[in-house]
Amino acid sequence: MPGSKKTDKEAAAKKKFSRRDFIATGGAVVAVDALISTTKSDAFAAPASPAMAANEYPASKGYLVYDSKKCAGCTTCMLACSLVHYGVQNLSLSRIQIMQDSFGKFPDDVKMAPCRQCVTPPCVINCPVGAAYIDTENGNVRRIDSEKCIGCKTCLAMCPQQPHRTVWNHTINKATKCDLCIDTPYWNETGGVNGKQACVESCPMKAIKFVSKPPDQKETEGYDVNMRNDFWYNLGLVENSTHVPPAYSMAGRKPGAAKAKPKPKAKE
Repeated sequence: MPGSKKTDKEAAAKKKFSRRDFIATGGAVVAVDALISTTKSDAFAAPASPAMAANEYPASKGYLVYDSKKCAGCTTCMLACSLVHYGVQNLSLSRIQIMQDSFGKFPDDVKMAPCRQCVTPPCVINCPVGAAYIDTENGNVRRIDSEKCIGCKTCLAMCPQQPHRTVWNHTINKATKCDLCIDTPYWNETGGVNGKQACVESCPMKAIKFVSKPPDQKETEGYDVNMRNDFWYNLGLVENSTHVPPAYSMAGRKPGAAKAKPKPKAKE
């Protein structure tokens, strides 16, 4: 029958596609897949700009230093940060973090964690798309361009500090970080290295200060500085238990000692 002859021809054509042809074709597909996957991986892993030596990154012209012993843990700076950047008071969106230990004792009960504006910035070095960058037009401030950010969280993973100084914005699923208030659409003040910073201006304890000289980059020691005067020392906010506040020293007594009672006047 004509139909059976057609079937026989199709079967014969299929038999001509040998095992060798199958392996060759399959190998070509695998090679193409490997090429595609390699290209994607390389494109993602490659930095947006050529890597530079540590001393080739221009230093920022502005830094935030703080005195954790003056901090009251009120989170005013956090609320001010989210307000000027996003128009809402949200602790989760703040680019400065205050950590409190309810069971801790002074001076370890409160820790402050603003962005360090690192001299050698891990977030800038490791961002795969160049979203984290150095703003050379605004004092070399380390910033994140939310338009370029792809939400890969590489900058968070590579930040060696705890908590990470790069902050995850859960409302837009992108990373953010302190820009020293360069871009504050909800604040009628000029920020940046020549302007004001919301956290500095709003802190009721004056525990945060803007400086131009790069602090010591060893851990956080160079950023946690002594900003207290004699009035603060007289309140007991001292470096350690061996430090005698000026008022105590002038009175000739040690901290914790009972105040000497005045001698009764002799009767006439």
